[in-house]
Amino acid sequence: MTFSELGVGAEVLQAITDLGFERPMPVQEAVLPILLNSETDLIALAQTGTGKTAAFGIPTIQNLDYTNPYTEAVILSPTRELCVQIANDLTNYAKYIPSCTVVPVYGGASIELQKKALKKGAKIIVATPGRINDLLRRKYIDLSHVRWAVLDEADEMLDMGFKDDLDFILAQTPEDKHTLLFSATMPDEVARIASNYIHNPKEVTIGVRNSGSANVRHCYYLVQAKDRYLALKRIADYYPSIYAIIFCRTRSETQEVASALIRDGYNADALHGDLSQAQRDHVMERFRCRNLQMLVATDVAARGLDVSNLTHVINYNLPDEIEQYTHRSGRTGRADKTGISIAIVNLRERHKIKAIEKIIKKKFEQVPVPTGMDVCEKQFYNLIAKVERVEVNYDEISKFVSEVVKRLEWMDKKELISRFVSLEFNRFLEYYRNSPDLNVAEKEEKAKIEKKKSKVQHNDVGMARLFFNLGYDDKILPQRLIGLINDTCDNKDIKIGKIDIMERFSYVDVDGFYANDIIEAFHGETYRRKPLIVEAANAKKAGNDKKSRRRSKGNDIDKKTAKESRSNKKGDKKSKGNNTSDKKKKRKRVQYK
Repeated sequence: MTFSELGVGAEVLQAITDLGFERPMPVQEAVLPILLNSETDLIALAQTGTGKTAAFGIPTIQNLDYTNPYTEAVILSPTRELCVQIANDLTNYAKYIPSCTVVPVYGGASIELQKKALKKGAKIIVATPGRINDLLRRKYIDLSHVRWAVLDEADEMLDMGFKDDLDFILAQTPEDKHTLLFSATMPDEVARIASNYIHNPKEVTIGVRNSGSANVRHCYYLVQAKDRYLALKRIADYYPSIYAIIFCRTRSETQEVASALIRDGYNADALHGDLSQAQRDHVMERFRCRNLQMLVATDVAARGLDVSNLTHVINYNLPDEIEQYTHRSGRTGRADKTGISIAIVNLRERHKIKAIEKIIKKKFEQVPVPTGMDVCEKQFYNLIAKVERVEVNYDEISKFVSEVVKRLEWMDKKELISRFVSLEFNRFLEYYRNSPDLNVAEKEEKAKIEKKKSKVQHNDVGMARLFFNLGYDDKILPQRLIGLINDTCDNKDIKIGKIDIMERFSYVDVDGFYANDIIEAFHGETYRRKPLIVEAANAKKAGNDKKSRRRSKGNDIDKKTAKESRSNKKGDKKSKGNNTSDKKKKRKRVQYK
């Protein structure tokens, strides 16, 4: 069907024709007839990037009464970027309806300018929950005449903690308004909002509920945790035209990965919560203009981003909340284009792949990490393709060509091509000449883990002693060891007993029930780029040389005692002069109680 056949009016039809709209997308084809022909509440489940803005924007514009000056529609979105994008789209759709004023209201921008825009009149307000909540409490916005309320990306707004804001905002609107809820997934909190504020809604589901985009291919690479960054570089090199968002779990990891990519010569940058709004805008502008090929981001920072034509989404780490994967993968494969969602996982994370498959109703394909020669071959043919496509300005270079021909005429065609290719290609050959295979041999790795598990011994009170290859030479403290165990293991209720820290290694008593799980969880992990070794401790070795320990009983660490001990150690150094054995002896006696 055409937009005209769906009931789109002449003014809006002309505007969207100017924008290049030809045929409606599936969500538009399903939603437009409902909202253009009847005033009703609606719940629509569809992935990000499927054309939802036009699906709710066009009917909203057409259903307003332009004979009164009141705000009649409020549209809520999770982030500033999406808010601005929706406002711009609606302004374009209403190009031939001068009285349809659209005002975006969002945090990170001048509230005074937004107040002035609202004072002039806003038929439609597009807002983030936090900023409109602030303006409502200050009485700068009146929603008492709203006839249409739209919640776009409702699941993401709730994930970001806007539940109370949404309740307050919707409570300021009339009971008889019509509410439209658009979401990629339908978790319990979204269902609660729907039950409280939506009455007898029509329901539209594009694809399978809570599933991913049909245009996205899902695959994963199985590597050791210490090789995660090397695998990322292989992926970036194997896809020379990559245009991707790389998702990390934390801000610090995001900045670390982005800095490493920049240092290694890639067009990349970071997007995370520590950036100011000006820095965030600068990064996003460079990414949208494709001056950046890869954007390394946290889930929170990337929410609501509207970037077209992404080729890849790369999960440097899988999200802690499995449902979040749907939002990540939905960044690519938009507007009938195809995309690839890649996960870089190690053995202990592999179970998450199965859980995600159940949610998105699609199978992951395990793909081998490209070898060095695979990358070189791909880069080689990419270079040849670029040569074939390059535009030559003969008028500009003709004055140089004759001299170049004279200087190179001693070479035959094959020699000339070989030298030309080598000039551009040698760095890849050099880097990947002796590159290791990053793929995990699953049977061997599982055998190693089982071997470590089999050595775990429990004491009389059910505690097991584990060996960590981290000591005070690694600037490790009991608090940090406890934090590593909590951060790395899924179970946060593991009982931890005595901790003995030596120069180059440590022993930790843990609940024997979880000892094997801890060993498996740490397999392949790193600490400050140092591969971690965690295994069952040798009881005899662990019991020897009491003087060489720093001791911590459980989680109770007396920092004052430690400080006094370090002070005593300094004093011992001064009194003993150059007696090395005495220095070591005193150093080993430092204790935490």
